Amino acid sequence: MKTILKIVRKEFQQFKRDPKMFGIILVAPVVQLVLLGYAATLDVNSIHTLIYDQDKTSSSRNLIERFESSGFFSIDYYADKYEDITSTLDNGKAIFALIIPKDFEKGIERNETVDLQAIFDGSDGNTASIASGYVAQIVAKYSQFLALNSMNRLGIKIIPSGKLTSEPRVWYNPTLKTRNFMVPGIVGLLLSIITLLLTSLAIVKEKEIGTLEQLIVTPIKPYQLIIGKLIPFVILGFVAVIIVLTAMRLVFTIPVRGSMIFLFVSSFLYILSTLGLGLFVSTISKTQQQAMMISIFGILMPMVYLSGFAFPIENMPKIIQYISYAIPLRYFINIIRGIILKGIGFHELWSDGVILFLMGVLILYLSSRRFQKRLE
Repeated sequence: MKTILKIVRKEFQQFKRDPKMFGIILVAPVVQLVLLGYAATLDVNSIHTLIYDQDKTSSSRNLIERFESSGFFSIDYYADKYEDITSTLDNGKAIFALIIPKDFEKGIERNETVDLQAIFDGSDGNTASIASGYVAQIVAKYSQFLALNSMNRLGIKIIPSGKLTSEPRVWYNPTLKTRNFMVPGIVGLLLSIITLLLTSLAIVKEKEIGTLEQLIVTPIKPYQLIIGKLIPFVILGFVAVIIVLTAMRLVFTIPVRGSMIFLFVSSFLYILSTLGLGLFVSTISKTQQQAMMISIFGILMPMVYLSGFAFPIENMPKIIQYISYAIPLRYFINIIRGIILKGIGFHELWSDGVILFLMGVLILYLSSRRFQKRLE
C-alpha cells in the first residue's frame, strides 16, 4: 500500500510541475461546458424569412404581421420577382420564403380557397421541419379567423357543440429547451475527455522521456504501478465532475434533482471504463500524438455518435443500434440525464449501473493485463 501511495504522490508532483495540466483539468471543463451548452442547441428561435407579396393588400399585410408577431419569424427580405427567392435561398440568407399570390384578398372575400406557397431551405432538415410546423399553425389560425369573420358578416350564428381538447403537460423539461437535454450529456463527454485522454497521454509521455523504463527496473510490481498511476486520474475525474456540476447549476440553472450519491457512484463506474480505454491506448501508442489521435478519432468520436449524446439511438439503423450497446457512454448518459432531469435513482436505473460496472471491470482488467505484458 505504501508503494502505491508513493506512486500516487509522484503523479501529483508531476502534475504540479506542469501548470498546463491544471488548466486542462480545472479551467477547460468549465469553458467547454459553457461553449457547448450555448452552442449545442437545436432550438429554432429566429427563422430568416423572405416575403414575395404579389397582392399587396390589407389582407396580405395582416397575414405578414401574424408571422412577425409570432416571435419566430424575422422578415429580412422582400422579393420583387420570383428570381429573388432563388438567389436568396441559394445564398443561405433566408431559410423560409412565403409567396402570397395575386387576388389573395379577392379570393378571401369570395370565400374561395387561396393557395399560399411556402418554400423552405431543406439543407438543414431539423430547422426546416420545425419552421414548417410554425407556418402550418399560423396559417391554420389565420384561416380560422377568416372563417369566423365570414360567418359573422353573413349573420350565421355559431351553435356551440362538444369538442375534444388536449391539455399538454411537459415533464422534466417544461420549457422544451434543447440546452436542458444537452448539458447533462456534456458532463459525461467532458469526463470521457479528461480521464481517457489524459491517462493515455500521461503514460505515453513517461515512455517518451524514459521514466517508465526506470520504474520497470525497480522492485515495484506491475499491479502496484497500474493502480498508482490510475488513482490520480480517478481523483481528477471526480474533481472535474464537481466543477462541471457546479458550473451547470450556476451558469444554466440546471439543478441535480436526483441522488448525488448515485451520480458519483455511477461516475466512478464509468471512469473504470475510460481509464481502461486510456490504458489500452497507451499500450498501442509510441508517441503522445499517436495516443491523442487514437483516443479522439478511434474512441471518443464513435462514443459521442453512438451514445445518444446528440442523436437519438432509436432513429439509427438496427445494426448501429446493436453496436451502441457496446458503448459505455450510452449507459452513463442515460443515468446522468435520469438523475439530473428526472430525479430518478438506483431503483429505475440499476440495470444501466450494473452493465456499466461489468463493462468497466472487463475493460480495465483486459487493458491491465495487456499493460502488464508490455511491462514484462
